[in-house]
Amino acid sequence: MRIVMAEDSVLLREGITRLLHDYGHEVVAALGDATELVATVEEWRPDLVLADVRMPPTHTDEGLRAAVSLRTVMPTMPVLVLSQYVEERYATELLALGVAGVGYLLKERVADVREFVEAAERVAAGGTALDPEVVSQLLVRSRRREPLTALTAREREVLALMAQGLSNVAIAGRLVVSEGAVEKHISNIFTKLDLPPSELEHRRVLAVLRFLGHGPGSV
Repeated sequence: MRIVMAEDSVLLREGITRLLHDYGHEVVAALGDATELVATVEEWRPDLVLADVRMPPTHTDEGLRAAVSLRTVMPTMPVLVLSQYVEERYATELLALGVAGVGYLLKERVADVREFVEAAERVAAGGTALDPEVVSQLLVRSRRREPLTALTAREREVLALMAQGLSNVAIAGRLVVSEGAVEKHISNIFTKLDLPPSELEHRRVLAVLRFLGHGPGSV
């Protein structure tokens, strides 16, 4: 696995680089700020991008904003965000672009090296790696609670495919139904989960977050 990393801490850059090397992966480019992230990724075309949230010059959310910009330009590029906190606005925007090949882990909660590497490998393969605390905080932001049991079996199936990052067209192909049928199911999901249209929140992301927050066994 070839990786581009954006992390302003020299110690963390070196430590993560050596750690990944020990597991057979290569960091092909390590950036100290996020300004050149998109250009560097376009140059190297890595299998995974690792990005910190707080980076120069303001040390607020440059890394995550760069990750959002990257996924906008290259929607299929796997991105794993590493942070000390949850930046709710841009985290939601990142997930709104699709949860396939996306991860958001909190540094202080990474307690096992092998689990971190497996999370990176899973995201690179198109999977998802979201820290439960990230999911929890984004759910709190929505200020709503809903019983997923209100969904029909087909609606739960559609929601599960949404959580994999599939588009409506892809979901229709997977379930062998029309795109219109998928749109109707998603509309019903939004209604049952009490997710009215909003300019401030992404309904598709919130629905997926609620699915992920409850876990597969609850749906």
